[in-house]
Amino acid sequence: MDGGTLPGATDDANDDAERVVLHVDMDCFYASCERLRDEDLRGEPVVVGMGYEPGETIGAVATASYEARAFDVNSADPISKALRNLPRRADADPDDPDAPDPEETAHYRPVDMAFYKSIAADVKEVLHDCAEVVREVSVDEAYLDVTGRTSWDAAGAGAAEAGAESGAAADPSASAAAGPAERRTLAEGYARYVRDRIEREAGVPASVGVAPNMSAAKIASDFDKPEGLVVVPPGRVREFLAPLPTEEVHGVGPVTARTLADMGIETAGDLAAADPADLEAELGERGRELHERARGEDDREVTPTGLPKSLSRESSLPPTDDAETKRERVRALAADVARRARERECLYRTIGVKVVTPPYDVNTRARSLPGPVDDPELVEEVALDLLEEFADEKARKLGVRVSKLDFAESDQSTLGGFEGNAASDDENAGGEDDAPDDVQDDVPHEPPGEAITDWVGREPGAEEGTNDADDADGAGGTRAARNREGQASLGEFDAE
Repeated sequence: MDGGTLPGATDDANDDAERVVLHVDMDCFYASCERLRDEDLRGEPVVVGMGYEPGETIGAVATASYEARAFDVNSADPISKALRNLPRRADADPDDPDAPDPEETAHYRPVDMAFYKSIAADVKEVLHDCAEVVREVSVDEAYLDVTGRTSWDAAGAGAAEAGAESGAAADPSASAAAGPAERRTLAEGYARYVRDRIEREAGVPASVGVAPNMSAAKIASDFDKPEGLVVVPPGRVREFLAPLPTEEVHGVGPVTARTLADMGIETAGDLAAADPADLEAELGERGRELHERARGEDDREVTPTGLPKSLSRESSLPPTDDAETKRERVRALAADVARRARERECLYRTIGVKVVTPPYDVNTRARSLPGPVDDPELVEEVALDLLEEFADEKARKLGVRVSKLDFAESDQSTLGGFEGNAASDDENAGGEDDAPDDVQDDVPHEPPGEAITDWVGREPGAEEGTNDADDADGAGGTRAARNREGQASLGEFDAE
């Protein structure tokens, strides 16, 4: 295709440079839905979750608006932490000197799945109308292959000539998107069309990344939130990635990042320039793959999403051996995972926990049930029971997982049956963990026969090109600090 690479650009190593991939990521989806039906919430801190009503102590944050994140309230946080950092607006009384300052409070809303699903259906309708191939990572996130709808050809050349002749100061052919693109392309215009249609027809904002491959498009969509549009044209992917920290490269988690740092590799550019043989010697076959990703090479095709084999959530915390703090976090994660399973109308046969102890030792425990169940109380009970083994140990990260999912209608095992007949699959697996620091997403298409120990060392969505960790900073942070959306999406909270 003529014009597939912009003038003056060098060729990417990507063999399929003409491919146009969009990554669409909804901005604080639950909060945006709440603002859609209550305009008074626009511009205000909004926390969507459960357990915040007076007298309730157990619950989790499904999502927090950017305004709430400025107060260190993030997705998957225990609701108790959210209330400490950002009390309810309903409790603010300007006439009561002991009441919280209204300027430091948030509007709390319960999770309303039926409403969110109705808005998500509107979003999906737009996405599937705009692309022949859509990969739904979750209800608030998807990849689109729009190669058949648009191209990397430059756009607006005639307008540029007319502007030059009229002495116009601005070049109408210059890119209006964030990122390394200098000239406006048809792909940029199409991505803007998709983003604008979502807001116009579904009423909620989205950020869109445009690139010649999945991993670059994902990073691009996180680059300029909220309501961002970032274009990374062919020939510019490696340049775009180069200054980013290695953690931005798909497949690089905290442990691998530390290993790379020990090798003097701090950025994606360093990783791209490293000797792949040295990387393979240190990291195995994955070292060469990460080297290719840092160079902008990713030949995966966008394919329709299959059913997940597991659902899990993780959350980091300051290293602590306080038993109740750990139990509180596990309760929140268990409630989150169980809700996700129920929202997806799936049963599960295995419940597990993950405990990461300092410096970064990974331990997992799991228990099999006699049959598939949908029982949030059981998820909490088993998770807390498995956690007891680590009651006296410090933990820096905790996770809860349900696996061996069953999406078919079937009889459920009862709690009594579990207590009387369940076989124990308690396991321990050590080693490095490359999941993001805050929240682990589910992993679609896990290989057959996967054991709970395979949870260790896998990047969330590793086969899908996703990297969905919650962001710890508010909208006012640096780009690197807020590049991960942190939405607890419908496909996950069920989550950034």
